[in-house]
Amino acid sequence: MKRTFITIKDIARELSISASTVSRALKDHPDISQETKDRVVAYAREMGYQPNSIALSLKSRQSHVIGLIVPEIVHHFFSSVISGIDEVASKAGYNVIISQSNESFEREIHNTRTLLGSRVDGMLISRTKETVDYDHFRHIDAAGVPMVFFDRTCEGVNADNVIIDDKKAAFDATEYLINTGCKKIVHLKGPENLTISHQRLTGYRQALEKHAIPYKSAYVIEADNYEKGVNAVRRLLSEHNLPDAIFTVNDLTALGAISALKEGGIKIPDQVSVVGFTNGVISRLSDPPLTTIEQNGFLMGEKAAKLLLERINNEEELPSRTEVIPTKLIVRKSTY
Repeated sequence: MKRTFITIKDIARELSISASTVSRALKDHPDISQETKDRVVAYAREMGYQPNSIALSLKSRQSHVIGLIVPEIVHHFFSSVISGIDEVASKAGYNVIISQSNESFEREIHNTRTLLGSRVDGMLISRTKETVDYDHFRHIDAAGVPMVFFDRTCEGVNADNVIIDDKKAAFDATEYLINTGCKKIVHLKGPENLTISHQRLTGYRQALEKHAIPYKSAYVIEADNYEKGVNAVRRLLSEHNLPDAIFTVNDLTALGAISALKEGGIKIPDQVSVVGFTNGVISRLSDPPLTTIEQNGFLMGEKAAKLLLERINNEEELPSRTEVIPTKLIVRKSTY
C-alpha cells in the first residue's frame, strides 16, 4: 500500500479556506480567528499532518538535524558516546540521524553522502579502521557543513576533535602492571592505520623504557577483537612464550585473551594479569572481572555534540579545536 502524506493544500481544500490561512493558523498567527485555528489544528491532528521538514530546512537553512557516523552501534563505547550526543542534542532541540559504517570505508562514504543529501546541520564522525583517504570528509567541509571527529581523528581535515590521551592511558596501564611485579608484558594492539593504536603502543613502550624493561617486538601483536585475542594468546601458549601480563587495545580483545588463557589452564592473575581498555559492561561481568581503562564514552559524546552545536550556531570562523577527555584505570580481579 502506497503511503500518502496530508499537505497544507489538502487541509485547505477540505476546510474550504486558503492554504495561506491554514499555514498561519498552524503557526498561531494573531490575524487568524481562534475558531479557524481550532478547526485547522483539530483536522490536522485527526489526519496526522506533519510539516515538511526538508521544505522547512530549505527555507530556514537549518534542519535541526545532526548526522552521526559510528563504526559499530552495539559496541559499548560507541553506544555510550551516542547516549551522550543524544542527551545534548535533544536538550538543544536537535534530532540525530545515526549511521553505522560497520568498519567499511565504502559504506562510510555512502553514509556521508546520504547525510549531506538529508541536509544535516553538522556531522559527528568516528572513522573506520579502513579509512586512509579523507576526500569524502573534505567534501563535507567544502559544502560548509561543520564536523567533529571523536575517538578516531583525521589529520589534515578541517574539523574539531574530541579524544582521550591514549598515550597516557596506555602508559598508566602498563606502569601499573610493572608496579605489581610484571616484566614480560604483551601488548595486543589495534590496526596500524589508526592513530589511537600508535598512541597506545607509544604509551606502552614509554612505560617499559621508564622502568628499564627491554622492548620486544615479539610481544606486540595486532589483535583488536575477541577472536584475534583468542588466537594471539593461543599462539603464545603453543610457542611456550607465556607472559606475566597482557595489555589489550580494548575489552573484547581482553576477554578473548582470558578465554584462551583459561583454555590453556593458566590462572588469572596468579600466572598472567590482563588489562583491557574501555570499561564496558563486559569488563564487570567477565570472570575474573577485568581491570581496564575507563574511556568515558558518554562524556566524549556530550563534549562532541556541544562543540558541533557551537560550530552550527556561530557564524564566525573558529580555529579547529581538540578536546581531551580524562581517563582512569579501574582495578579489578584480573590483576593484582
